Amino acid sequence: MLKTIERYILRRSFAAFVITIAAMTGVVWATQALRQLDLVTSKGQTLLQFAYITSLALPFLVLIIAPFAMVIALIIVMNGMSRDSELIVVNAAGASRGLILRPIMVFSLLMSLLTGYLAISLSPSSLAQLREEITRVRVDLVANIVKPGRFISIEDELTFHIRNRSGDGVLEGLLLSDQREENTWFIYTADTGRIIEVSNRTLLVMFNGTIQRRTLDDDNISIVSFESYGFDLSSMIPEAQEPVFKSSERPTFELLDIAEDDAYGQKNRDRLFVEFHDRLSLPLYPLAFGLIIFLFLGTARTTRQDAGMAIFGAMASAILLRTLGFASTLVVSTLPEAYPLVYALPSAAILLCGWMIALNKRPSWIYALETLGISLSERLRKVLPKRKTGDLS
Repeated sequence: MLKTIERYILRRSFAAFVITIAAMTGVVWATQALRQLDLVTSKGQTLLQFAYITSLALPFLVLIIAPFAMVIALIIVMNGMSRDSELIVVNAAGASRGLILRPIMVFSLLMSLLTGYLAISLSPSSLAQLREEITRVRVDLVANIVKPGRFISIEDELTFHIRNRSGDGVLEGLLLSDQREENTWFIYTADTGRIIEVSNRTLLVMFNGTIQRRTLDDDNISIVSFESYGFDLSSMIPEAQEPVFKSSERPTFELLDIAEDDAYGQKNRDRLFVEFHDRLSLPLYPLAFGLIIFLFLGTARTTRQDAGMAIFGAMASAILLRTLGFASTLVVSTLPEAYPLVYALPSAAILLCGWMIALNKRPSWIYALETLGISLSERLRKVLPKRKTGDLS
């Protein structure tokens, strides 16, 4: 069972992680959602549909952001404990470094499980559903004809016009001109209407309108009022095309099983191969990041020691490791035989950091950077007050 200090670190880490990932995901999601804004403006989709479609990309965004949110959360927690002298108190009480390391590794393991679930299962399925929704929108009858203020020719001799479309999908000020029958011209007008699906048929249901029937031979006109009227649009729906799923949108264990009639898969075998191994390697990074944070920030410091360089070193090491991971996928895409490199980088980081922690060693360049940082900060403290005094005089 976890001790009080371990539960304390875990609780603070989770709180910082939730706040950090919510903020980062919100910003990234907003920028991505703007790219899909035409689903509302030009494709005739409702705000609810827009929110649903854009939310399907959230698991993928969380997958990319979560490891970095974890690094930021652990840095916040460890730096806070160092600044408040909590690490010094723990060390003075005779507790081992494992008392701090255990909750960090438990947190890292949970993040690793989350990353694995997102990478292997949830993210691909959500992106596949997103692809299906976008394909559906492109052939959606509503997206093709619901363009307020414009006269749209659905097919020859059939013209559709609306004044406005509300957020809940109600069409306002409808006009439908139908000249498909020889010598007969129908004009449908209605105050409001909806396009609905009933028994595998698509109907335009109009409310409170009229039907004007004009015979071209004798120019006779008859007008019929109605409270509701259904106009069949089924024959006008374009045939839906099967979506082409990209590498990030395919189930993990189908990436290496490419059908002979799969044109995209046959053309992009290397990309699917890289995607498979990249997904399996992603859960290793949170474990490496946790050890890196502990290596740089897990040691008790006096109040005179500047933690800025340690924080910078931890952030730089985590970013460098992930950048090398991205680079390794590029290498494997051109040289598939080098796929062990994708696993070797995070594994090497885990072993190296674990070895340093076990021997209670830190690289000499870490101390050199910290010494340089302390020296610079002390010089600034000496210089800044003199400048301030000179300005006041």
